[in-house]
This record gives sequence, C-alpha cells and structure tokens, in this order.
Amino acid sequence: MDYLTKKWKIWYTSLDVNHDGKISFEDVEESRNKFTNLHELVGDKATGVKVDFEKWWNTYIFRTGPGKEISEDEFVDSLKAAYNKDKKGFKAEIQKCFDEIFDVIDTNKDRSIELDEFIYAFKAFGHENEELIRKAFALYKAPSGLVPLRDIVSEWVKFITEEDSSVSDIIMEAFKTGL
Repeated sequence: MDYLTKKWKIWYTSLDVNHDGKISFEDVEESRNKFTNLHELVGDKATGVKVDFEKWWNTYIFRTGPGKEISEDEFVDSLKAAYNKDKKGFKAEIQKCFDEIFDVIDTNKDRSIELDEFIYAFKAFGHENEELIRKAFALYKAPSGLVPLRDIVSEWVKFITEEDSSVSDIIMEAFKTGL
C-alpha cells in the first residue's frame, strides 16, 4: 500500500494545475481553459470540452463532492478506501476514469496520441517543461510517432492501481524524470 500511496500523492500533485498545494475548482478552470486555448478550440467544440473536463474532475477527482476543494490527505484516503473496499471495482473505475479523460484529450478522435497532443495535455494540467514532457513521451517508444490511446490509458491505470513496485511503469518513470 505504501507504493500506491506514493503514486497517489504524485497523481494529486500532478492535478494541482495552479501549484497552490491543493486541488480546487480553480484547477478545473485552469486546465480546461489551457486545453481549449492550446488546441484553439472554439464554439460548440470548446464548450463540449469544457463541460467534459468539469464532469471528469467532479466524477473522479473531487471524490468528496463536485468542485469541493480536496486536500492531499482526503484524496489519498478516498482512493485507499475505494481500493480496500473492492480492488477489482477500483481498477474498473480507474479504467473508466482514464478512458473518459483521454477520449476528451484525443480531440481529433484518431484513437492515438501524437507528441503535440501529449504536450498540450500535460501543459493543460500545469506541466510546462516541454523538454521533460518530450522525454516522458519517448518512454512509449512509438516508432510511428503515435501512441495508441489504449496504451496510454493502460499505463495510467497501471500507475494508479499497481501495488508491485517491480512492475514496469511508464508513468512512474515519467514522474521520476521530474515531470
């Protein structure tokens, strides 16, 4: 459980888009605005993405209530409770969590993520160091320059649900690079 707790704390920090030490609705606003601006989305497409971002945050991140500020301890405790209650159910929930957010992030709906989409996604979540984002993308070893969406989702699910620190974990490696 210690290894998972460590990863959940990393995830929490990665969701603190404005880097103020807490996750709040301000992080939602900043992430969805950055994402729509980086992708130059307008009109219905921009509105749809903003609605989907907010829904995702409220469903999977603000586990104590929609838009309600959540501390690291509350976040980790809620994940621990869900994990300990039903590991299989927890993994299914996390699978759905990442299926949904990457479906939003895949704006061109080609079911793969290219480097620019990867960079925009990380920047939308407050990670501005493009060199580190590029290094993280390279961990996928995508010969065509496209990483299938299912591979990215699988890695995130592994990051959030895998207890065994000996299992290869691209997301953990990415965060170790300083992302």
